[in-house]
Amino acid sequence: MCEETHGIGRRALFVTGAAAALTLGRVSFAAADGQDQETRTVSGTLAPGCPDFVYVPVDVPAGVREIKVAYTYDRPSVPAGTTGNALDIGLFDQHGTELGGKGFRGWSGGARTEFFVRADDATPGYIPGPVRPGTWFVALGPYTVAPQGLSYELTITLTYGEPGTPAHPVYPPSRAKGRGRDWYRGDCHLHSWYSDGRRTPAEIAALARAAGLDFINSSDHNTHSSHPHWADQAGDDLLIMLGEEITTRNGHVVALGTDPGTFVDWRYRARDNRFGHFAQQIHKAGGLVVPAHPHATCVGCAWKFGFGEADAVEVWNGPYTPDDEVALAAWDATLVASVRNDRRWLPGMGNSDAHRDPDAVGSPQTVVLADDLSREAIQAGLRAGRSYIAESKNVTLSFTATGGRGERAGIGERLAVAADTPVTVRLEASGVPRCTVRLITDEGVLLTTDPLPVTGSGTVEWQTTPSYAAYVRAEIRHETAAGPVPGALAALTNPIFLGR
Repeated sequence: MCEETHGIGRRALFVTGAAAALTLGRVSFAAADGQDQETRTVSGTLAPGCPDFVYVPVDVPAGVREIKVAYTYDRPSVPAGTTGNALDIGLFDQHGTELGGKGFRGWSGGARTEFFVRADDATPGYIPGPVRPGTWFVALGPYTVAPQGLSYELTITLTYGEPGTPAHPVYPPSRAKGRGRDWYRGDCHLHSWYSDGRRTPAEIAALARAAGLDFINSSDHNTHSSHPHWADQAGDDLLIMLGEEITTRNGHVVALGTDPGTFVDWRYRARDNRFGHFAQQIHKAGGLVVPAHPHATCVGCAWKFGFGEADAVEVWNGPYTPDDEVALAAWDATLVASVRNDRRWLPGMGNSDAHRDPDAVGSPQTVVLADDLSREAIQAGLRAGRSYIAESKNVTLSFTATGGRGERAGIGERLAVAADTPVTVRLEASGVPRCTVRLITDEGVLLTTDPLPVTGSGTVEWQTTPSYAAYVRAEIRHETAAGPVPGALAALTNPIFLGR
């Protein structure tokens, strides 16, 4: 149930279906009639089980220069283990709220308590542009609702006058100078103040350079509003790709390297059978589909759409945690399935998901073998799995498999030799002092070394055959305090496949 109040009128609206949407009563404004501003206040209460998205229609007359919305909601005490109130907010214009986002004008989630939109400027997270007459919609997203319900108040202000001059968006180039075919370091999951981050694009770019990165990907939650604000941060030494973290109620997915200005909708759950359409939209816009932190335990964070449309998957997100350990094990099981069914395998990635201090940009980072430092070349390397994950710029790996006649394969490749051919697997590592190397196959962990020396460099060789190991991948882990639990990762490779 939802109760809403407009001034002195009150009515109750009953709805069913958590994945549905609800449109409330209309908020009307008169024409300017000599006024500079008009304000309306709307209040209401959302009950537990309310739809995922609630829309408040606002009649916007001609002559409006700016629309501004502020909101508050209550946060009552709840019993231990019970979720409290959290209410997200956004805006759609006169084009409407249909899935696909034709009317999308911005989303700030729960990061801001107010926002504005006008032709020449907008609050970070929102899209500047003319405030044209028609029915606009304030979008409310009750992320969690306390047992007592969620009471909210909206204050909507229209300012009249001549619109400002819209700015022409400029985007970063899709290519940087590069070093030809080489290993390039990147972090493809980052948040700026255009969603719930606290860093500007300039601050993120500076931190990326300090972390030794060659490329990054913008991935603000449910908005592409930052895309025009990265151009002056790119350079010969830093490729900046554009994307979005599509943050649904059934998991998050990074759109990696889409065309500038691409918006991807997030207002659906797995049971709605809509994700395939939007994954296709990402691909049509030149991007990769990368499910993020698939086993995270926060509300709505665990990935439930499957991996059929994915190009890669995050197996390491920010500081290494038990969630990542589960993601790593689940990903390894997909490698077994790929071998068994002779189908395309899903590469693993690592990203920082950095939002604010002390989140470290570039920890972890994905190091990819690419033909050039361009969007297309980096994406090709990531899609092929020619990559490894490192905790910092200090870590460098070389991982190869060699057959008896000199046949050779690297990370993400296949060593096509007979089942009984002797194969030498070799790992060279630096920047990992006192870390332990583990070699993993489809059978499990088959080699664990003593800790590497304090110099941080070492070489490990292991002999096998394709009949014994369908693939082999490497993990480098920090020392553990005690017990059988493996230490946190310092580095991780994608697999090398063995056999024809």
